[in-house]
Amino acid sequence: MQLHSIDVWARGRGLEIVLLIVGAVLLTRLIAWLRDKITHRIDANARETDALVRSEAAKHRHALAQVITWTTVVVIYCATAVLVAQRLGIPLTSLVAPAAVAAVALGFGAQRIVQDLLAGFFIITERQYGFGDLVRLSVPSVASSIGTVEDVTLRVTTVRTADGEVVITPNGQINQVTNLSRGWARAVVDVPVPATVDVNRVTDLLHKIGEEAYAEPELRQLLLDPPAVMGVQSIDVAQFQVRLVARTLPGKQFDVGRILRGQVAAGLLREGISLPANMETIAPNGAG
Repeated sequence: MQLHSIDVWARGRGLEIVLLIVGAVLLTRLIAWLRDKITHRIDANARETDALVRSEAAKHRHALAQVITWTTVVVIYCATAVLVAQRLGIPLTSLVAPAAVAAVALGFGAQRIVQDLLAGFFIITERQYGFGDLVRLSVPSVASSIGTVEDVTLRVTTVRTADGEVVITPNGQINQVTNLSRGWARAVVDVPVPATVDVNRVTDLLHKIGEEAYAEPELRQLLLDPPAVMGVQSIDVAQFQVRLVARTLPGKQFDVGRILRGQVAAGLLREGISLPANMETIAPNGAG
């Protein structure tokens, strides 16, 4: 008799539970497939355009597709859990009071999770950054990490640094975000020059190097206007520094800075101006 009851239950509610779980798994895989299809379409459209960088709308759509997918999957599994509990004969109404007590207790322990979700919501709705953005994340008691956004959900942000490291940061712990690829960027090159050299000669040489760089087709497409010489920025006993700046496409300040540093070094050596020993001071300010 007991075996018969188990057989009846397995053919009825047991089969329903299996179908619900299988259906939830298949549905989440379908949603993941649709997400990949949509993101690949967004990436393909971005590659087909002549623009060298992604548009802000494309980055936002990519991040929005990831967030919607993550939220939908959570809803599906929660709904499946409720339906399975009903099939198992668990009275959900009787769990209201214990659930309320558990929710209060969980609320104190899960404040960080709620904070992460709310922060992620505002990151997406305010378009602070999106997929493919170059950002610097400031987290308390942790060194700031600079990298490219690879994934954004309501709870965490995944960034890949220039060293290939993947940094996963809860959204609620992010105090400040510096978006290095929004609108336009600036490459800053501080050129150290021996104090014995005429500053006007160095300034004219940097003006010429900037004009030559802007005339190059490969570099011209990365620059928004010709590089400008900002003059002497600091004076030391043995050297002074002259600053060269260039407005670039968002996220391209690294490439432009490297090219300009090479051209500046070559131009100074051509003119017989010896470079100081501390060559590491020639670097874009805040651009790496």
